[in-house]
Amino acid sequence: MSNKVNLPEKLASFDETWSPKVVGELNGQYVKVVKFVGEYVWHQHATEDELFLVINGGMQIHLRDRVIDLQEGEFFVVEHGVEHKPVAGEMCHALLFEPASTRNTGDVEHEYTIEAEDLEHI
Repeated sequence: MSNKVNLPEKLASFDETWSPKVVGELNGQYVKVVKFVGEYVWHQHATEDELFLVINGGMQIHLRDRVIDLQEGEFFVVEHGVEHKPVAGEMCHALLFEPASTRNTGDVEHEYTIEAEDLEHI
């Protein structure tokens, strides 16, 4: 049986940035929360689309041909195969929705890399 999830409580339970935490799952998809500040690494996911929903703050998703500005309550889906880099000038809290198998840095090995099977569930 599922329980309701309080996103502000989940986000308050950790301080790490660029380290997504699983807060739910459905149909082979993970629902994750994450804190962003600064720049991430350019990467892409060969077969997985990735949804970024801003809970509070603001962020940009840099694509090779444009920049998507996102504010609270807005989301953007990065389609598979599209190289992207999240950026947040100040602390941003976001919800991610993507297949459970998605590696956070996609095709790139980086200090931020967390293998899908090693994601923390909170």
